[in-house]
Amino acid sequence: MKTLSRRTVLRGAGAAMALPLLEAMSSGPARAQAPATKSPTRMAFVYVPNGVHMPDWTPRTTGPDYDLPPLLEPLRSVRDDLLVLSGLTLDQARAHGDGGGDHARAMAAFLTGTHPRKTGGADLRAGISVDQLAARKVGQATRFASLEIGCEGGRDSGQCDHGYSCAYQVNLSWRGESAPATKEVDPRLVFERLFAGQVLGQADPGAARRGRRDRSLLDFVAEDARKLRDKLGGTDRRKLDEYLTGVREIERRIDRARPVIEVGQSRLARPAGIPSDYREHLRLMCDLLVLAFRADLTRIATFVFANDGSNRSYGAIGVPEGHHDLSHHGKDPRKYEKIRAINRFHVEQYAYLLDRLKSVPEGDGTLLDHCMIAYGSGISDGNAHSHDDLPILVAGKGNGTLKTGRHVLLPKGTPLTNLHLSMLDRMCVPVESFGDSTGRLAAINA
Repeated sequence: MKTLSRRTVLRGAGAAMALPLLEAMSSGPARAQAPATKSPTRMAFVYVPNGVHMPDWTPRTTGPDYDLPPLLEPLRSVRDDLLVLSGLTLDQARAHGDGGGDHARAMAAFLTGTHPRKTGGADLRAGISVDQLAARKVGQATRFASLEIGCEGGRDSGQCDHGYSCAYQVNLSWRGESAPATKEVDPRLVFERLFAGQVLGQADPGAARRGRRDRSLLDFVAEDARKLRDKLGGTDRRKLDEYLTGVREIERRIDRARPVIEVGQSRLARPAGIPSDYREHLRLMCDLLVLAFRADLTRIATFVFANDGSNRSYGAIGVPEGHHDLSHHGKDPRKYEKIRAINRFHVEQYAYLLDRLKSVPEGDGTLLDHCMIAYGSGISDGNAHSHDDLPILVAGKGNGTLKTGRHVLLPKGTPLTNLHLSMLDRMCVPVESFGDSTGRLAAINA
């Protein structure tokens, strides 16, 4: 058969569904053995709020024989794909004369490496974030330059943290110093954007015509999918079937997750896809991110589990108290125990994301092999609002450029932006410096 373009999509009734990397998208007689097209490198940043309980986070030993402390135990299945980085600092989240506001500064500075202007008005000033800097360069190769998702919304105006604009505390990604890249928290809207071409926050003009709320997206591209499948080899057929099955399963989960509200004697499902179950919300977003990377819809993403300063409760894991309240533990052992439970819950969801990426074969390895999935917080100890020795992980081999399976202890005070600079290099976006960086992290090189 003829070689397929990497940009081939399935079409039908206004829908346009991208495809995963198939052998037929390679060229030459050797394509049956291995795709000739090099798998792209993807980069994502996962953010968790309010720091972690560092004594149960930091491995006791360094190097490849590092132990997995209690909070990292859920990552055992991807231990060899992981870099645990100790010693990184977010200096620009410190007060520097601005007083309180550590949560707002932590969120705003995490990916920008700049000190946000203390304002509750519209005169915001942060800085372009590392993801958006990369998106300017590599985003032209994909349908979406970047993807910004999360599981907690919030307003972009008014004051939220000691005189800082709420925009700093709810946005991780910044297109420019005064332009946050707002995240989407509704899985249904993310799904519509990725697979139906919808712009976030706008109604889909074809949804009513297609009956999108009542029918599967796959119903509309089924004929195109059938014609393509007849042309594919056995391996590609299996890949296509697995991919389409995954898309349909996410549709079903979004439908099942819709909250139900009581109106008199009637029970109505809200026309939104935000699950009432937080774990399911996180995992739906994880699966959408995996699909976006798998279909090469984007190569850049940010995922905010919850905004910094979040006081979400975690009743499902036996923690009915608010997270932020607990983070001010005052060295109370009872609060330590509950903070550890929250921290471990977050790591479990990160592990779920990594396992899903690792389960997808791609090129000469897995999807995870071709990714860099950073995880962390702009605060280490929530009680002290400290911004040194941050809890930072990076998973994936970055297309063979990262030497994983190690705990790396970096010199005290090493800027977090040194990691960002190193990740930009691997995305083929070389810059001399970024934020408050002082150099690259040679210690993570393969």
